[in-house]
Amino acid sequence: MEPASMPKQANVPLRKKRKRNLFFSKKVAPYVFVSPFVLSFLLLFFYPLLNGVIMSFQSILPGQTAFIGFSNYERVFNPTFYRALYNTSVYVLLTTILLVCVPIALACLLNSRMMKLSSVFRAALFVPALTSVIVAGVVFRLMFGESELSLANHLIGFFGIEPVGWRYGAVSGMFLMVILASWRWIGVNIVYFMAGLSNIPGELYEAAEIDGAGVLQKFYHITLPLLKPVTIYVVTLTVINGFRMYEESFVFWENSSPGNIGLTVVGYIYQQGFQMNNMGFGSAVGVVLMGIIFTISIIQLKFFGALKKE
Repeated sequence: MEPASMPKQANVPLRKKRKRNLFFSKKVAPYVFVSPFVLSFLLLFFYPLLNGVIMSFQSILPGQTAFIGFSNYERVFNPTFYRALYNTSVYVLLTTILLVCVPIALACLLNSRMMKLSSVFRAALFVPALTSVIVAGVVFRLMFGESELSLANHLIGFFGIEPVGWRYGAVSGMFLMVILASWRWIGVNIVYFMAGLSNIPGELYEAAEIDGAGVLQKFYHITLPLLKPVTIYVVTLTVINGFRMYEESFVFWENSSPGNIGLTVVGYIYQQGFQMNNMGFGSAVGVVLMGIIFTISIIQLKFFGALKKE
């Protein structure tokens, strides 16, 4: 009996060794490490995206769903959508200018040798990004209230300006959304640009100083060109986040701004999909918004030369 049982016992460690070699092999290991991302991408991004596209061709009512073709898309381009798209586009333009130009200037200032306590200022500028947008929005609503005793109206009162109804004007309402977003995200973009500045060799600035270059010349000919990859990343991120903005509008008006002065495209999606219980139409607006973001991102990357073939 013993000779017959010996091969079976000898095969047990061999099988374990084969399984271990298979798991740690160079062919299998990459797929094992990539699988969590692939699964999360399929479950949390691709499936909702596919389901949203399908819903855009449906009429979804409580207890019944029916395909209606392109009817939802035919109703998307209406005056309310155009107003929401206009508000969002202006918001994206203003925030992109502020969240690129101001962080670059502050990053260069904090990175200079003459700047003292730069680490303290870095932390202070980054703290707003850790603040909840709802909490920050409540504070901003108090600061820019309609009362004469609000901080903003009290300050402009020193210059003889009458109190302003900040949340009831198109220009002032846009100012509130832009200033809240800029206050929150300037610190994050400063970190991006400072990471880019740390990769610029100091020898380039020393050589430029030997050639007699001034501060502006060094900034224009050295800093800006070498910060181009970071700038492209920040601009792309700012544009995408701008078009999908919702919280900054919600904290000031809660989807009921006068004359839709604070309505954004994402706010319009929420209004139609959840408040009006029209999920199919809301999905169609979302698909259109996705197409707009994709098109603008491609144009922007083409403009910066990021899509050139080497």
